[in-house]
Amino acid sequence: MRPRKTFNDMLGREVTINYPAKRIISLVPSQTELLADLGLNDEVVGITKFCVHPEAWFRSKERVGGTKTLNIDKIRELKPDLIIANKEENEKEQIEELANEFPVWISDVDTLPHALLMMQVVGQMTGTDGDAVNLVDEIVHAFTGLNHAAEPKKVAYLMWRDPWMTVGGDTFIGHMIHVLGWKNAYEKQTRYPEVTAEDLKAINPDMVLLSSEPFPFKEKHIAEVKTVLPNAQVKLVDGEMFSWYGSRLLKATDYFRELLSE
Repeated sequence: MRPRKTFNDMLGREVTINYPAKRIISLVPSQTELLADLGLNDEVVGITKFCVHPEAWFRSKERVGGTKTLNIDKIRELKPDLIIANKEENEKEQIEELANEFPVWISDVDTLPHALLMMQVVGQMTGTDGDAVNLVDEIVHAFTGLNHAAEPKKVAYLMWRDPWMTVGGDTFIGHMIHVLGWKNAYEKQTRYPEVTAEDLKAINPDMVLLSSEPFPFKEKHIAEVKTVLPNAQVKLVDGEMFSWYGSRLLKATDYFRELLSE
């Protein structure tokens, strides 16, 4: 029999599991990719329909619904001994229902240090401590070597259209903007506020970043924003690089370096 071990999640909850976890369900795309990079192919038995990386898992692993529309019965059928969720990406009521039956470890990631902590604890719960520490060290080294923007441009990051939605200062994306040496135009707001054309004109950002997710901004939307902010730089950006707080961070620094050099 495996020993029982207790871990604290990022909400301060105690989560006791059979250690190490052998039947894992991930309800968060960026954390699914992390589990893959930790070599847990056999242990992960369920993912969401939005867990697109790695592609082999997306094609072969059992899907348990969307991040906010979980199929609770299918999760029960898979008999997980660990469910990895996230405070923001999953629905509170569904997670509470699952936590009544299974060990559910919940992350809460708003900054790069939070992301690094999440990776370390996931490594501990899954018996991949060494690999997780090595991954964290690589990410820290990569971000330490990333030069800041030459000037602290005021940036509006748009993640949704009709209505336009941006990111506040208490979000992971907002933190990434800060890490790059830019200034989030909406850093004094919280979470994901809706903004109008008038709001954008009033705040007058130097640059507007149009994310590839969750709304898939395209080239045609650049002209739309330009009609509102004719003097601003407007760029399409890879939303995964700004918002995925798992092992994708290792790929993000090269992307950010290229973005800063443009």
